Amino acid sequence: MDTTIVDILEEKKPERKTRILMADDHPLFRKAVRDILEKQDDFEVIAEANDGQEAVEKSLELVPDVVIMDISMPRLNGLEATRQIKGKCSHIAVLVLTIHNDIEHILSILVAGAAGYLIKSVSEDEVIAAIRSVVAGETVIATPVFQHVLKHAIRYPIKTFELKSQDLFTARELEVFRLVARGLSNKDISLRLNLSLRTVKGYLVEIFSKLSVSSRTEAVIVGLRSGLITAEDIEDK
Repeated sequence: MDTTIVDILEEKKPERKTRILMADDHPLFRKAVRDILEKQDDFEVIAEANDGQEAVEKSLELVPDVVIMDISMPRLNGLEATRQIKGKCSHIAVLVLTIHNDIEHILSILVAGAAGYLIKSVSEDEVIAAIRSVVAGETVIATPVFQHVLKHAIRYPIKTFELKSQDLFTARELEVFRLVARGLSNKDISLRLNLSLRTVKGYLVEIFSKLSVSSRTEAVIVGLRSGLITAEDIEDK
């Protein structure tokens, strides 16, 4: 069959854009972030919400790929909004962008299902990269936040955890795991160890499976409590 102009146009059709909903009660901040995101060819800001209740309603109506969520908002805070969104549309990724850096807010909203946690002092490039990462199914936590969570886990362990499968970890899996504990992204780990991104993701799948966890944060906390990794492993070297 001959190739037609329609076939050519179909082949060149761009991939679907990432649909983003922004939830923040400061209009000027929303506009600033929106201006940044709309410069990206693969992003589309489909709606804005001025409070948590509006964020939930618009998320359920429009079903975005990503909700950029503040925590302190009127009517309904970001924590409860995240719980409701994830409870009804679990595939929507919630990326927190907030001024809060205390352990209570961090742990609560991660437990509620947020895929990422950034502080508003991050750069434009970090926000853009974080959106792409959570869409790809990764957990994204700003390095200072990640270190805060891990140090809290070391200082205030909830319970002792015995890892039955510790001896089943390979040397390479432990190497990858310790880099995860330091907050390195999949890309950084691949560059550090000269591995493909696909290989790094494969190691993470195996690590998560052996630890019976579903996220990087959970994995590191379990690793710390079991002794598989130590406080020294999370320090920047």
